[in-house]
Amino acid sequence: MERGAAMEGGAGMEGEPDSEAGAGEKLECHRERAEHEWKLWQGGQVRNTLHLISAVAQWILLLACLIYLGVHFLQPTKSDKVLWTHIRYTGESTEGAAVNLTAEFGPIQVRNGSVVVPCDGLYLVSLRSFIYQPRDGVKLKLTLQVTQKTTRSVPWEETVQGSESRVNLSTVLYLFEQDSITLWTSSHANISDLTFSLVLVGENKS
Repeated sequence: MERGAAMEGGAGMEGEPDSEAGAGEKLECHRERAEHEWKLWQGGQVRNTLHLISAVAQWILLLACLIYLGVHFLQPTKSDKVLWTHIRYTGESTEGAAVNLTAEFGPIQVRNGSVVVPCDGLYLVSLRSFIYQPRDGVKLKLTLQVTQKTTRSVPWEETVQGSESRVNLSTVLYLFEQDSITLWTSSHANISDLTFSLVLVGENKS
């Protein structure tokens, strides 16, 4: 009996290290899992922070652009008045011919369907229109062309497709005195409620 008790006691002592080792492994697994979850959480926080910084930087850049345009818009020109024009047009366009724009408001002149730039400077350009094409499926190219004497450039061009399309343009261009701005279409179309605005926001006084 003493020998049996001793054997049972020995078996119990041998089993204790095994149970302690198992507990240690479980504790290590919990610790590694906790560290992994902590690293994932930190990574998510870093990504969120970077997205927030990027969004704030974009808003700051947009605000700076608006302030820049606002300051130049409020500065008086040589003639102490803001130079601008506002055009409305509804009618047909002809392939190979410029749209016959006519001034509705503003001191900037329009000659033979072309807007004439009065002086060197930075201009805010806005164009809105609804275009109806009689032939569905035909691509129509709308082009804003700037001509100075014999030199021509295309600062904006858009291809629209479908029987009914809307066009929207808002941009800033540096233009030179006596530049002429015309609007062209690559095929016949009906143009409805076209509005075109040109505003001088920063004059070159050098």
